[in-house]
Amino acid sequence: MTNKPTEVFIDCEWNGYGGQLISMALVDIEGRSLYLCTPLQEEAVPWVDENVIPVLGSPTFVPDMLEFSMAIQEFLKPYDEIEIISDWPEDIERFCHALIVGPGERIRTPTLSMRIIRYLDSDESAIPHNALEDARAIKGLWLSLVSDV
Repeated sequence: MTNKPTEVFIDCEWNGYGGQLISMALVDIEGRSLYLCTPLQEEAVPWVDENVIPVLGSPTFVPDMLEFSMAIQEFLKPYDEIEIISDWPEDIERFCHALIVGPGERIRTPTLSMRIIRYLDSDESAIPHNALEDARAIKGLWLSLVSDV
């Protein structure tokens, strides 16, 4: 008998298409969360400057991607198996990139699976374009959909 993986919802913000990762939030099914931000090393594109930077809120700022990755590792420690649920492919890409810390080196993680469910969205976010609130909105929509089944 296997246990069901813990569902963890993700949202990220980055500096325009293909731009630097700005923030990432992970929220588990019980509400435990991680909200990280990296210093922007390039000028924010106008849309990001107007819509993301002003609503960052109070994430944990980490100085570089290694510390970003280590914070994710620490957050994932309590879980045996996780299913990362996203509404957008690039969120998964950015998460996977954060798992790798060097050539042939990765952080320790539980067993991971990932799902992109496009009809999940963060339209009901309390603070649109704030990764933490967007991840919570995705979780809320997911819970409303699975409770209707």
